[in-house]
Amino acid sequence: MARNGILCGGSICIDVNKVIDRLPPPEHVATIVAETPDSGGPGFNMAVNLARLGAGFPLGLSGVVGDDDFGRLTQEICRRHGIDTAGLSMLAGQRTAYTDVMIEQATGRRTFFYLPGVNALLAPSHFELGATRARIFHFGAPGVHERMDRPTAHGNGFSEVLAEAKELGLQTNMELVCVAPERIHALTTPCLPYLDSIVINELEAAAVTGIDVMNGQVADPERVEAAGRALLRLGIRELVVIHFPAGGIAVSRTGQVWRQAAVQVPPSDIKSTNGAGDAFASGILLGLHEGWPMERSLKLAVCAAAVSLGSYSTSGGIQPVAACLAYGEAAGFKTL
Repeated sequence: MARNGILCGGSICIDVNKVIDRLPPPEHVATIVAETPDSGGPGFNMAVNLARLGAGFPLGLSGVVGDDDFGRLTQEICRRHGIDTAGLSMLAGQRTAYTDVMIEQATGRRTFFYLPGVNALLAPSHFELGATRARIFHFGAPGVHERMDRPTAHGNGFSEVLAEAKELGLQTNMELVCVAPERIHALTTPCLPYLDSIVINELEAAAVTGIDVMNGQVADPERVEAAGRALLRLGIRELVVIHFPAGGIAVSRTGQVWRQAAVQVPPSDIKSTNGAGDAFASGILLGLHEGWPMERSLKLAVCAAAVSLGSYSTSGGIQPVAACLAYGEAAGFKTL
């Protein structure tokens, strides 16, 4: 039977998005204006985002949750979006990972407080990839999973699972999270030879490659492209996509380069940047699954990221593909 669909695995947590009137100094008080629990973590967000984009192929989620309210909320969100949870394990007596996301009301700036919960117990044995008929395995993210981050014969738990995925014939993709640069480098490098593609931001690309991609306070497109080429030399098999505030750049094994400027989002449309990177990645993954030209995938990626800014939650602002593209065309694009 031909493979079809995307299995999203790894980081699963609940983001408790709390809008606050200000980020207070030590021993001062801030007021919580609004609170919304929703999907969080690169694995969970990707599955929900693809569903909200209207993906016409099977979606699955693989990882662990606790047998608590947040674990049940995870299952309910998946049920609501038609995401298969056969690969989702509920661990008795454990707490589901969650993140308190403090969002400043005036600026949309975010501060994160993460409780690892069962994510600290996530292990390669939790991924039964032999049972999936998905075509693409999307994985994230090294650096926040104690057991998966430990050294193994394949480098660490993440590279071990990716090696199995390649042996089974899945296409593989990875996202990262912004932890200390040296930690990103150490944990990601063993994964690179087992990845067909990677979708990351400019700071993560700099951490993995050692290339300074910044020109002052902004990412330099030429340096970003150089980081993309370096990631291919380090082992990525087919495609590197790097996103940054001004847009996104994709570099292929065949030497092709694509650039797409970001959407000119009116400030009045921006509530939070929470989840914009995951939204961008979901546009790329949908296009990869459907065999779209990279130009179209990149345009969807920046448009999905743009509409995501209209919600305090990671996935709440994502709209179907046509609506995302229409928003971008109406708002216009920056110059890259």
